[in-house]
Amino acid sequence: MTEGTTSAAAEGDTLTRLEQEGEIAADYLEGLLDIADLDGDIDMDVEADRAAVSIISDSGGRDLQKLVGRDGEVLEALQELTRLAVHRETGDRSRLMLDIVGFRAQKREELSELGAKAAAEVKSSGEPVKMDPMTPFERKVVHDAVKAAGLRSESEGEEPQRFVVVLPA
Repeated sequence: MTEGTTSAAAEGDTLTRLEQEGEIAADYLEGLLDIADLDGDIDMDVEADRAAVSIISDSGGRDLQKLVGRDGEVLEALQELTRLAVHRETGDRSRLMLDIVGFRAQKREELSELGAKAAAEVKSSGEPVKMDPMTPFERKVVHDAVKAAGLRSESEGEEPQRFVVVLPA
């Protein structure tokens, strides 16, 4: 086997593993929706080297909003439970991302804008900007936006008060 063949095989193995995570997560979430008597369709994908599972609705998703909760708190808990279900089946730690009725996708857009604005402020003032506390998901999105703007950022503090600091170049 050549190095390129080995690399392609490893990528194929990773993709297969992530697809398996998505299948396990989908089965778990379908069971949850049945128990809760909620209507929703499961969509699976692989994004940025992690399984991505979404619960979507044709009817606007008003009932599914209950699974998002205030500021995504219920969504975060369901994501952890789903990751545990995957771990129980595979024995491997999962980095699966769960989205419900587009909550995370919308949040990602808002946080990307927030990170870009903070980076612009740092570029113009030359001073670091400390942001409000965020969840790990939120911090990751902001870090990515700051990096895309050509600056660097760090997380500081202890959970649940951990926050992003955007630093000058």
